[in-house]
Amino acid sequence: MSEAVIKTDKLTKRFGDFIATNEITFEVNKGEIFGFLGANGAGKTTAMRMLCGLSLPSSGEATIAGFDVYKQTEQIKKNIGYMSQKFSLYEDLTVLENINFFGGIYGLTDKEIKTKSIELIEQLGLQQQAKKLVASLPLGWKQKLSFSVAVIHEPKIVFLDEPTGGVDPVTRRQFWDLIYDAADRGVTIFVTTHYMDEAEYCNRISIMVDGSIQALDTPANLKKAFKAKDMDEVFYELARGAKRSE
Repeated sequence: MSEAVIKTDKLTKRFGDFIATNEITFEVNKGEIFGFLGANGAGKTTAMRMLCGLSLPSSGEATIAGFDVYKQTEQIKKNIGYMSQKFSLYEDLTVLENINFFGGIYGLTDKEIKTKSIELIEQLGLQQQAKKLVASLPLGWKQKLSFSVAVIHEPKIVFLDEPTGGVDPVTRRQFWDLIYDAADRGVTIFVTTHYMDEAEYCNRISIMVDGSIQALDTPANLKKAFKAKDMDEVFYELARGAKRSE
């Protein structure tokens, strides 16, 4: 039987009279690649902030890696990794300095950081760039380094918020190879994306509309249910009825 590492039950966030996320209920299993989709304004970011322990819910329940989102937010933060398209690395630090910094943030010992630094730089083929500023790296390498840093402490779950925005298709595919490798090691991947071809790479997908989850299943089952040839058609069919946007 699969082990659920993310569990939510009617998780809700209100801002005054506005309901950003409305009673969302789902589970994500260990080692699963779970796509969290929705148009702008659907409530994805608000939901992810609650799951990461950064924002307290208004009502409902949720546990992340076994920890309660109301009472154990610090334990949640220690057991997850996070990568965002908007911010993930310090560009005025070198590759090695970024690895050392985030290793320290995630609580690794100096010995662990040294070992992990060597492993990551060899794994990513960055031996010649280790002492160069991150700002000098191509975007694709930055994204792969960002992901590697997000899982340097071997978290149970890694949250990826639009991780491949602005990256070319070949580099995106290489990035997904890193995701598959992490999932094979038992890391749960929780990913938001605007690329519907990437949605096809997920084990299961949820699609939010106006703060509620309107669909949740495997890509194959969703395409079958909506008589769609691809996930673009499924997404459009659900999102076109949305009443709000950011």
